[in-house]
Amino acid sequence: MRYRSALLTLAFVVRSFIATIEAGELGPTSPAVAIPPLAIKHATLANGLQIYSIEDHKSPTVAVQVWYHVGSKDDPNGRSGFAHLFEHMMFKGNEHLKPDTFEELTENVGGENNAFTAADMTVYHEVVPSNYLEPILWAEAERMSSLAINDANFNSERDVVKEEYRQRILANPYGEFSLALEQKSFAAHPYKRPTIGNIAELDASQLSEVRAFHSTFYRPDNATLIVVGDFKPGELETWTKKYFGAIAKPSDKIPRVRVTEPARKEDAVSVMYSPKAPLPAFAVTYLAPSIRSEDTPALDIADAILSEGESSRLYHSLVYEQQIATRVSFSADLREDLGLLTFRLVLASGKSVPEAEKALDTQIDNILKNGVTEDELKKAKNQFLTEKLRELQTNNGKASALGEAAVIYGDAERMNTDLAKLQAVTGDQVKNVLNKYMAGKKRVVIEYLPEAMKSAAAPSRPEKSSQSQPSR
Repeated sequence: MRYRSALLTLAFVVRSFIATIEAGELGPTSPAVAIPPLAIKHATLANGLQIYSIEDHKSPTVAVQVWYHVGSKDDPNGRSGFAHLFEHMMFKGNEHLKPDTFEELTENVGGENNAFTAADMTVYHEVVPSNYLEPILWAEAERMSSLAINDANFNSERDVVKEEYRQRILANPYGEFSLALEQKSFAAHPYKRPTIGNIAELDASQLSEVRAFHSTFYRPDNATLIVVGDFKPGELETWTKKYFGAIAKPSDKIPRVRVTEPARKEDAVSVMYSPKAPLPAFAVTYLAPSIRSEDTPALDIADAILSEGESSRLYHSLVYEQQIATRVSFSADLREDLGLLTFRLVLASGKSVPEAEKALDTQIDNILKNGVTEDELKKAKNQFLTEKLRELQTNNGKASALGEAAVIYGDAERMNTDLAKLQAVTGDQVKNVLNKYMAGKKRVVIEYLPEAMKSAAAPSRPEKSSQSQPSR
């Protein structure tokens, strides 16, 4: 009963806090909101499978997620897209599992299922009525233990991935620009590989390579099971041991990426031309730390201040006031090993990259020298905290937060401390952390220009003003 009381308290605090934010009643000096911590239970099976669970009986549903610690950074050399390919292959079933089993167990009973691949992980997730928890656990264990990896399934899913590449990259006016950001920004680390894959490399792949990838990474000691919602702990323990406990742990070690990205020695500029680009675009990237860094909360707040919404600093200046860009964004994309700080602009008609880059540099110099205002800090915290609190209102949201904390941060309790860390960020911390990773640091500029500009004389690039020295 005490646990249910804590959950009801959390729900009340979340709803009240969101209502306060939306009413504009939270001032810059308002006290931090105290969020009751969720009780996380952890178990490890003999085969290495990590199990994290949160019991919550507010609704008769349960969220199940399986996080495999394998992503596009683990793709074999010359075979980008393997992790993404396996996201698709995992729905093809085996001798006990029909290809449409997950749809039958979820969508046919009012639930849902999906999956995604990222640089560091691949995640499969379902939300179902509570009485379907056992069959979902059985199905997840089945596809972990064996998979129908044959020519027919391999060829069909490879074609699906290739078509996805055509739609998301080739048919998108700025699709190849997006791919280039990581390819040009990382010199050595496999984060430079596109998660979606590469058509030529997928075409060159062999069935034996696909089977080897599955046996190497899809194993219990490389997986984390997350269960959140309406379940009985005793039943969960029984079912996980019954279905997952029977899967053998391979004797060989899991290969891990051990590549260190070298420090940049000089600024770099890469120019691309495309007949699909309607307007010029460019990006500026700086190397950033691992998501496990103590600087992550301040960088998250900086992300919101610089480009979250039309009233954000960059949008207000470059799009609304100067009308030099039609779109502008900043992202602190932090990953397990390291990350990128990325500014991206699509220019307004008639504007050039040099003048837009100069305008962007003025904004960068300003925030490095003068920091952020209290109003900006307040707004960013409210945006970020509202998003986080809304996440905690659903079983799937809590499961995602728990999975990220356990697998990527390496600390499940991080989901209980993230909000406090964000609320504690100061304006000076935001200023200092941006100076730490940008002031005096080498950067990569990627220009993406309409094909018609190729024959034009290249304009001289603007000189960067005061970014050579950190602000004190």
